[in-house]
Amino acid sequence: MQYQTILFDLDGTLTDSAPGIVNAARYALERFGMEAEPAVLRSFIGPPLCDSFHHALGMPLADARRAVKVFQEYFRDRGIFENAPYPGIVEMLKSLHGSGKRLVVATSKPELFAERIAERFGFSPWLDGVFGADMEETRVSKGEIIRYALHSRGIDPASAVMVGDRKYDIDGARQSGVDGIGVLYGYGSHSELEEAGAMRIVSSVDELGRILL
Repeated sequence: MQYQTILFDLDGTLTDSAPGIVNAARYALERFGMEAEPAVLRSFIGPPLCDSFHHALGMPLADARRAVKVFQEYFRDRGIFENAPYPGIVEMLKSLHGSGKRLVVATSKPELFAERIAERFGFSPWLDGVFGADMEETRVSKGEIIRYALHSRGIDPASAVMVGDRKYDIDGARQSGVDGIGVLYGYGSHSELEEAGAMRIVSSVDELGRILL
């Protein structure tokens, strides 16, 4: 596993972001006179937001797009930091960077928000870039974002690996010609990651750091 470049998902991989995402989703639904069970709200962690409002909750597409704007209204100033790095993440990034690895973030979260989170939690010194969705949600799928990161940094897909906690990360990696490693300390399950085709699945930050080094 001598990968030169490591792409990391953000939510559920570098940070435990459930509180802010769930609160922002609940806030948006209240604006539309709707509510959802906790399990449904947690399903917003990972997929593009518009897909969640449209498919998970059955909102018409036009309403789903408006709901994304309301979600971002809450998330921009409050939900963004209802969030925390998983223990050991900063130390792992520092160690990988020190060993000569190129590290980037590839997330379906809007890039503007992801950059603020990386800066706030001390990831930025060890990263070669933060790549995410645009605010208009014209670039949202994980495959699109991985390819955007690869192109922006001139990365050979064969030299890279994508690390994430959901099937979207592994599917996006496969679509982009990149290997995928799944992590179980986030929001996905072993079966989800295995079925998506993860070439390896790890249980902890410590185990992840060891295999990447």
